[in-house]
Amino acid sequence: MNTPINKPIAVIGGTGRSGKYLVKLLLEKGFQIKMLLRNPEKLDLKNSSIEIIKGDARNLEAIQQLLKGCSALISTLNQPIGETPIFGEATKNIIQSMDLLQNKRYIGVCGLNVDTPFDEKGQQTQLATDWMKSNFTEICADRQQEYELLANSAVNWTLVRLPLIIPTDVDCEIEVSLQDCKSDKINTIPLAKFLVDQLESESFVKQAPFVANK
Repeated sequence: MNTPINKPIAVIGGTGRSGKYLVKLLLEKGFQIKMLLRNPEKLDLKNSSIEIIKGDARNLEAIQQLLKGCSALISTLNQPIGETPIFGEATKNIIQSMDLLQNKRYIGVCGLNVDTPFDEKGQQTQLATDWMKSNFTEICADRQQEYELLANSAVNWTLVRLPLIIPTDVDCEIEVSLQDCKSDKINTIPLAKFLVDQLESESFVKQAPFVANK
């Protein structure tokens, strides 16, 4: 699955905790980028390789405009504070737009609280999952819906499940598993590298790997 370097990569959540590192790495690797931003004026990074689409992931037309002419979409979308859960609605728009535009490669991130039929969660991961579901019931249900929508779609998706994200320039080795999260942290640099690597890899297509610091 080779991604043509002359076709842009669509990015949602590019100004967030992990999104900033993702965008920086994509630029370093020579990709053109189309970014969906609700507030473009908040983007500190100025680069001729970035095209900004003003809009919201809950708006179907904005997603279609974002994906037009792109080879893939990477999303590090975060839940907006004080707003209703966003992920299920955004995912429906992404799937519908990808089906329409014949753009099939989607790479997203979520928390380790999402469950799949292939899980063998250890005690630490299960405790974290249970805590999240008890304290953020609505958001966790929305995240689970995101997974179910992707699992039942024709999109070549990869949903990366993450522990606590640590914003840092420190690189490190990671562990990847389809059954359990191996530690309680993930640094933003190795996370960005893993996400970008999935553009040209079929290893985790239609799967939801846990990724964490080794």
